[in-house]
Amino acid sequence: MMLAACSSKPVDKTAGWSPNRIYAEAKDEMGSGGYDKAVPLFETLEGRAAGTPLAQQAQLDKAYSQYKDGQKAEAVATLDRFLRLHPASPAVDYALYMKGVINFNDELGLFSFLSRQDLSERDQRAAKEAFESFKELVTRFPDSRYTPDARARMRYTVNALAQYEVHVARYYYNRGAYVAAVNRAQQAIADYRDAPALEEALYILMKSYDKLGMNELRDDTERVLTQNYPNSEFMARGFRRKDTPWWQIW
Repeated sequence: MMLAACSSKPVDKTAGWSPNRIYAEAKDEMGSGGYDKAVPLFETLEGRAAGTPLAQQAQLDKAYSQYKDGQKAEAVATLDRFLRLHPASPAVDYALYMKGVINFNDELGLFSFLSRQDLSERDQRAAKEAFESFKELVTRFPDSRYTPDARARMRYTVNALAQYEVHVARYYYNRGAYVAAVNRAQQAIADYRDAPALEEALYILMKSYDKLGMNELRDDTERVLTQNYPNSEFMARGFRRKDTPWWQIW
């Protein structure tokens, strides 16, 4: 029984390997798409080369491998740990960028309204966390090689979040919840200035005030809408057809 127990212990193939060899093996696995095999190798390297630049690089590569392997929460946790332990590292900009990209691509519901599901149940947390990571990168490292792409993703995220709020406002309006529609349209206008979706937000706000019999606020909103969008498609044609997705503008 003792011999059987000993023989069942997993064999550490990296025993006796140098940190450089472990890193080379992990990079080979990562390069060939074996992310699930690369992750434990990078974890081993973190312990073997603790306190060295190679260990820091192993953390970043592990986060990337976890992300590519579908372990998004684990990848974000690895990056958070890196940022906490190495605040002065020259790779902080990359860590922030990577964290933003993971959340940017996360399918936590920002665009799941395209499947016609209940918009009021969607979660915007991932998009907002992505925006905050990109914002910190742009603010702290304006000259970083990752900053131009981060700026573009920030603009995209703001527009998407504004569009999300407008869709929720329209959802409430179409169901006769005019006070809720007003609140969501106002939130979009307050939080996402200059986003393209604000034209529709103002239109929903105007129509909701009209339904609520708040004529003075309706007229004020109409003046703001026509002043800012003199050729507004909503004033000319109203809402788009109900079965037309927001992104289909042709």
